[in-house]
Amino acid sequence: MAAMGAMAAMGALPAGAGTLPPLPTLGVPGVPELKPLTRYEAMRLGPGWSHSCHAMLYAPNPGMLFGRIPLRYAVLMQMRFDGLLGFPGGFVDRRYWSLEDGLNRVLGLGLGCVRLTEADYLCSHLTEGPHRVVAHFYARQLTLEELHTIEISAVHSRDHGLEVMGMVRVPLYTQKDRMGGLPNFLANSFVGTAKFQLLFALKILNMVPEEKLAEAVAATQKPKKQAIDQAGGNLHAAKHANELMAAAKTGNEFADRAEDQAAVQAAVQAAEQAVAGLESGAVLEQPVGLGAEAVLEQPVAVPME
Repeated sequence: MAAMGAMAAMGALPAGAGTLPPLPTLGVPGVPELKPLTRYEAMRLGPGWSHSCHAMLYAPNPGMLFGRIPLRYAVLMQMRFDGLLGFPGGFVDRRYWSLEDGLNRVLGLGLGCVRLTEADYLCSHLTEGPHRVVAHFYARQLTLEELHTIEISAVHSRDHGLEVMGMVRVPLYTQKDRMGGLPNFLANSFVGTAKFQLLFALKILNMVPEEKLAEAVAATQKPKKQAIDQAGGNLHAAKHANELMAAAKTGNEFADRAEDQAAVQAAVQAAEQAVAGLESGAVLEQPVGLGAEAVLEQPVAVPME
């Protein structure tokens, strides 16, 4: 709560009230930074900007997974209608609502029994993309019993089963395989700035050490890299196989042509041999040693009377 109060106070200072301390950044490799701005700066943005407000509800959790893995905290997020993970909240129309009033109105639709104040304000960031949106983030620490009550009431809220598919708790531990727990959770798909806000809050509120966050994020990159490398290897193997098939096909064509040429050549040679054989056979079949006398000695037919 002290960290949230300090952030809220820092954001409320006017520009001429002295030098503001530098705004904190996430600083986790592999996660693109969003531009931070104070609450006061956010409120001075023109009418062309939209404002989104979301909240992280959490509670210290002394439980142990399998009797040996500390759970640290219970942090609530929700599965949205589009299959993306996000925090409770939504867009606030600044023409009719303050940030907190608009946020509480949306929370009442999805949770039903929690109200946040300016003291719960944590940070604001400019979002990436073609739309001019500033994302405001709030965090409220509760007891584990209060958090469980909210989980139960969320099932009976108006948006349950429609825009909200259900509440989920974020695992803040990493198992021995270096993927189970937070790394696997971060490998899911998040809406908008939700993943950045989760990591930012975990760091700023000292819920997870920064090096552990960096390790969890890095672990989510390895499977993707391995999949890309494997896909590249498969493409290379497929290309090599195609080249071999093409070479084999070409070789078969050459072989067919060679066989055809050999067959033609063999046929020509056979024909030449046959002609030569006929010529040599005709000479050998002539009577040997018979000259003109042999011809004269041949019997002459006697005419019949």
